[in-house]
Amino acid sequence: MTTRDIDLLCFGEPLMELTRIDEEGGGAAYRPGYGGDTSNCAIAASRQGARAAYASAVGDDAFGRELRALWRRENVDDSNVYTAAAAPTGLYFITPSPAGRDFSYYRAGSAASRYRPEDLPVSLLPRVRVVQLSGISQAVGEGPCDAGFRLIEEARNAGCEVAYDTNLRLKLWSLERARAVMHGAIERCTIALPSVDDSRILTGLDDPDAIADAYLRRGPRVVALKLGAEGALIATADRRERIASFRVTAVDATGAGDTFDGALLARLAAGDDPFQAARYANAAAALTTTGYGAVAPIPRSDVVQALLTERGSQVSHGNDSPKARA
Repeated sequence: MTTRDIDLLCFGEPLMELTRIDEEGGGAAYRPGYGGDTSNCAIAASRQGARAAYASAVGDDAFGRELRALWRRENVDDSNVYTAAAAPTGLYFITPSPAGRDFSYYRAGSAASRYRPEDLPVSLLPRVRVVQLSGISQAVGEGPCDAGFRLIEEARNAGCEVAYDTNLRLKLWSLERARAVMHGAIERCTIALPSVDDSRILTGLDDPDAIADAYLRRGPRVVALKLGAEGALIATADRRERIASFRVTAVDATGAGDTFDGALLARLAAGDDPFQAARYANAAAALTTTGYGAVAPIPRSDVVQALLTERGSQVSHGNDSPKARA
């Protein structure tokens, strides 16, 4: 019998992040960082103690090497990320302004956008507890879209849980195409991770309970509907609960949803029920908003546990932590 020694395998596109910093006297510098929703998810899970791995492609360039160094620092297995000699690593620029932050993406023709179904590490899946991907994973190219569907099918055949975050980006594809692909994927998954904002656009529904019902009818056993500052609605066939958010001094919500995903899936892999896992994930996501950038402020498990303990919502981490399980 194969041991499931990988708690979470994420699939998608990693990105380098460059944030403009205006300098005194004119001119500007760019501070490097890291992005990519599913990469953020894998890192968030790893920081909670889960054994995480990533499947993707990077270019044979400085950005690709820097992302590999990041995953290795974060204990995310990158052995199933291949290097494409003839394609670059994707990147995006952040330009702060009084109105917020402007994002400019340069990912057309990136290594990850050229990913194909035959590149998937299918033989790894019997060792994996949970597979995670998103709408962005499938939106960046026809090959990745097909690879996403094959990954879902192969993961289900291998007995994995499969989690899907809509992460709707209409700059990448039309609403009609996004709706067809995302809803088709969710019908094949076991855990749906949509945001309420995405869901209102994709379903035409407004009420969170109606949205949860609509996604449950599509087949997932768990719907974790992210409500932003209002927390999350967790729904299964026989129970649902609104999980309150944690009030913190927020400065930047970048990556909060990705952190929620990674923390939730880490705790599910550890044996929590979806409602316990969501309380933990809400705390982790709230803490992420107290710093800048997608990766740097993702908290580690001791910091999350401290917040939960302070607010009276302690989650046990004894022998049920991901790394303690076979």
